[in-house]
Amino acid sequence: MRKSHPLRRVVLATAATVSGIVLLLSLKPSSDPGAAQAAGAGAAAQEAAQGGSGAVVSGTMTGDAAQTQYGAVQVRITVVNNKITKAEAVQAPKGGTSDQKTALAVPKLNADVVAKQSPDIDTVSGATYTSEGYKKSLQSAIDKANASAGSGASQGSGSAQASGTFTGDAAQTQYGAVQVRITVAGGKITKAEAVQAPKGGTSDQKTELAVPKLNAAAVAAGNADIDTVSSATYTSEGYKKSLQSALDKAKATAGSSSGSGDAGASSGAAQAKTVTGSVTQTQYGAVQVRITVAGGKITKAEAVQAPKGGTSDQKTELAIPKLNAAAVAAGNADIDTVSSATFTSEGYKKSLQSALDQAGG
Repeated sequence: MRKSHPLRRVVLATAATVSGIVLLLSLKPSSDPGAAQAAGAGAAAQEAAQGGSGAVVSGTMTGDAAQTQYGAVQVRITVVNNKITKAEAVQAPKGGTSDQKTALAVPKLNADVVAKQSPDIDTVSGATYTSEGYKKSLQSAIDKANASAGSGASQGSGSAQASGTFTGDAAQTQYGAVQVRITVAGGKITKAEAVQAPKGGTSDQKTELAVPKLNAAAVAAGNADIDTVSSATYTSEGYKKSLQSALDKAKATAGSSSGSGDAGASSGAAQAKTVTGSVTQTQYGAVQVRITVAGGKITKAEAVQAPKGGTSDQKTELAIPKLNAAAVAAGNADIDTVSSATFTSEGYKKSLQSALDQAGG
């Protein structure tokens, strides 16, 4: 019979104990509440815009519009030193019962984002579709902030980093379209103007009141986070949407190192190209401008369409040569209106800007 060894029994017992501990640890839930709580601040900061890179991000990021059964939802966040300081819905479902649901849900969602610093927010009861759309657009905005951090491109205060003139997309409002054009120099907005705004009836007064204030606010703030002008809510909201679009284009230009947004072509591109702007309808007829761009500069500008007939012939003959020369001299669409040919001049500038935008594409 084999003799028993006490030392061997001790070794075997110890091995069994260690095996048991390892087994218990392997069955422990991976989501340790204590560890999760300790990592909470870091996770929130990452969601707020660190992107894991450690880069400090500040700026305004607008998420992609999320389509829902009752309309689009689009969220814009303001990030300061990697923290979300403000969240707002720049688009939300409207009309009928949607108005009540939006009024109920959006303030709660906005507050929840700032409180939690992440897209992991609660769905508002009775506004499920709006809540889900909000979260999708919010995630898109956070992704953009993360991408900014990852690329090392600081958003700054939300102002564009390129220099040039950038025209935002037209924002449709209940009373008409609003479209904003900005001039950027040294990463700052030096000029803002509305190239389209609601007209007719009481809209004329509201536009005349609101637009100068909005222009000044855009320059002062350097971003689209500006106050709504009282009694001109729709115009103000449309203005801010188009302004943000212009800023996004400026940032995209800076990110792709495409140089000045004035002529839109790379300053190193020696080859000339000819671009024709969109037709702009005026009270007296269509205006359409064609430009030739070389080395990032406008070398030639001409009107391929202009008002004709009656007194329009004289005005066109007077105005177009001056406008052509001004476009080449300025290198952008920020040129003076020719006296006594206001409509033709405004139409010319709009079509010229369209040509510049295409040249930049």
